[in-house]
Amino acid sequence: MAPSKALERWPELPFLQWRDTALTLQLWTQIVGKVRLALTPWVNHSWHVPLYVTARGLGTTPIPAGDVFLEMEFDFIDHRLVCRTSAGETRFLELRPRSVADFHAELMQVLAGLGIAVAIGGTPSEMPDPVPFAEDRAHASYDADAARRFWHVLLRADAVLKHFRTGFLGKVSPVHFFWGSFDLAVTRFSGRRAPLHPGGVPGLPDPVTREAYSHEVSSAGFWPGSDAFPEAAFYAYSWPEPGGFRDWPMPEGARFDEKLGEFILPYDTVRSAADPDALLLRFLTATYEAAAENAGWDRRGLECSLGEAGRPRHVEDTAPAISRT
Repeated sequence: MAPSKALERWPELPFLQWRDTALTLQLWTQIVGKVRLALTPWVNHSWHVPLYVTARGLGTTPIPAGDVFLEMEFDFIDHRLVCRTSAGETRFLELRPRSVADFHAELMQVLAGLGIAVAIGGTPSEMPDPVPFAEDRAHASYDADAARRFWHVLLRADAVLKHFRTGFLGKVSPVHFFWGSFDLAVTRFSGRRAPLHPGGVPGLPDPVTREAYSHEVSSAGFWPGSDAFPEAAFYAYSWPEPGGFRDWPMPEGARFDEKLGEFILPYDTVRSAADPDALLLRFLTATYEAAAENAGWDRRGLECSLGEAGRPRHVEDTAPAISRT
């Protein structure tokens, strides 16, 4: 029997079947991400470091690099890392089974050939027992089909997260792909300062964590799984977590994971649903409401209806009249 259109749009992505590729790819994206980190001025909540879903894979935005701008993109159609500059030069690094050490060395050579001198932090972030990139020959897998399916999932998730993002008038992040945690995320802010974060996130300096969580947030996203949680899933959490958050009603299939301290909606539950996009949107809405309602956010002032293509958001004239006498 041919798969349904819903399953074709949301392909299978069992973590254990592509684990080695996922771990290798995570480390490759970290090397690219750390190049961006080294060359870009700091932006609040580390918004200067993520990658973004593109029509071919995952890419940076233009990065200032001396007299030129550098852009890098993981192309999961032709399976190559594309490095291009505003001077019109382009270099390619083939995505194939190769060690992290070799990828690191070759990318540094490619950048040097483009006239870009950059020194990056040589140790992976947010990973257990990290091995310096230049020494890592254990991670050397690349399954092209798995990488392409991963990108297809990111495309679908990115679209729903962006649609969800339109329903908020307050401060809200772009949809980011964070290479440290290897996840796609969007974050809404109440506008209020949060208590100082205690830090202690493995592989992440406490000052970075505390700056990222300086304000109240409701955050949600997608990750493909890890050794600690070997299952692709959508997630959502609040910082700080208000009372009643964990008990908020969720769509069928979602649960609060006590170990992670987050709501979880398994990817397989989404991809097998009659309407995956609608189920995911219900999960995002419910988890946001759990944070905003229990923490007393100004929901009337922060929220709006979801955006529609080609239609400006309606604004009512509710401001008091200005006296000109």
